[in-house]
Amino acid sequence: MADFLDNTPSSESKRCERALLVGIHTQTMQPGEAQELLGELKELVENLHIGVIHTELINLREPTPATLLGRGKTDQIITLAKHMEADLIVMDESLTPAQQRNWEKLSGIAVIDREEVILDIFADRAQTREAVLQIALARMQYSLPRLTRAWTHLSRQRGKGKLGGEGETQLEQDRRLVNDRITRLKAELAVVQKQRGVQRRKRLRVPVPTASIVGYTNAGKSSLINALTGSHVMAEDKLFATLDPTTRQLILRGNQKLLVTDTVGFIRRLPHRLVESFKATLEETIVADFLIHVIDVTNPNFDQHYATTLSVLAELGAADKKIITVFNKIDAATPADLQRARQLVPDAVFLSAHTGEGIDTLADGCIEQIADAFGATELLIPHDRYDVVARLHTLGHIQEQEHREDGLFIRGRFPLAQTGFFAPFMLKAPA
Repeated sequence: MADFLDNTPSSESKRCERALLVGIHTQTMQPGEAQELLGELKELVENLHIGVIHTELINLREPTPATLLGRGKTDQIITLAKHMEADLIVMDESLTPAQQRNWEKLSGIAVIDREEVILDIFADRAQTREAVLQIALARMQYSLPRLTRAWTHLSRQRGKGKLGGEGETQLEQDRRLVNDRITRLKAELAVVQKQRGVQRRKRLRVPVPTASIVGYTNAGKSSLINALTGSHVMAEDKLFATLDPTTRQLILRGNQKLLVTDTVGFIRRLPHRLVESFKATLEETIVADFLIHVIDVTNPNFDQHYATTLSVLAELGAADKKIITVFNKIDAATPADLQRARQLVPDAVFLSAHTGEGIDTLADGCIEQIADAFGATELLIPHDRYDVVARLHTLGHIQEQEHREDGLFIRGRFPLAQTGFFAPFMLKAPA
């Protein structure tokens, strides 16, 4: 059992080399939507270094409890998989534990769903302690109702002793161990999140404005933060290249500082348990002063990516944040792509993180967003009131200061909520 707890619940997929993918078109889907999702699933599976030998799209009128597809369609897929010598069937829908067991019993082939694929990718990409714990928790929660699938010997019973009471089945023991692991993971996560909260509070003591970069996975968020700040955040052309938030400092016009955080990418049908597990990581989007929503303008489905990101933001409680919408990769876009994007978001910023075109426009947009919360102010502080100067350094951002005969001239941006404190020294009202 210890091996099970330390390894992935989807370890079967790690040993598989030939996958048959099954997309499902339901009555509520838009034309072409199921095919697009199936293409996305293919990219996800290939990110696990599993070869996709065939994709099959099924029209589903009515789901069935046993296998989702019904016996006829199920037999058709199993026959096709065996004929093509597939050792893995991947369903582009969530399967219940019972449906997954039924598929594997009928086919003798490993069967996983979209959620398990995404869990595997997240596990491969997690780097920080918090991300590793979050993924482990999500996987334990996913595996708990599937223990009878992971173990074939669970009908055996053990006698009395420290491994269990009389008549306690192996399944009951395994379920108890997994529940204990979930409890420990939640406790460890609470400690890590508390530590990160302390770090954030220290950072916010000097109220430098903050922005979070959000968007669909592989839209170019990491490339954008690199282009903005001159940093070297890992940026690769693959789904979920980065899972851990990275914060970098951006110096804007007038020596205005801005902290920019790169966050995990969103995806359609992101498993709810992953949204829950990653809320701590994604809460950077909630505490940011504003968001930069990056969209790959060359992707034919960018309108759906746009809607998906807004939907996840709403689930995170960040739907009311001010947002700068950015269409990235204009260097590779067609005129038709750009026209569609302008129709979707007329006031968006168009840029290329690769060539740098449009970066200055985004920087200007960031300054406008900062001005809403941090007013530009000019002050003259008497020489005998340097206590005020010290307080201003903690309140906001001093962009310029000059010693004059009648006092210290300061130009900077300070929270409008603190206007009452520095109002007696203002030469220019916050703008």
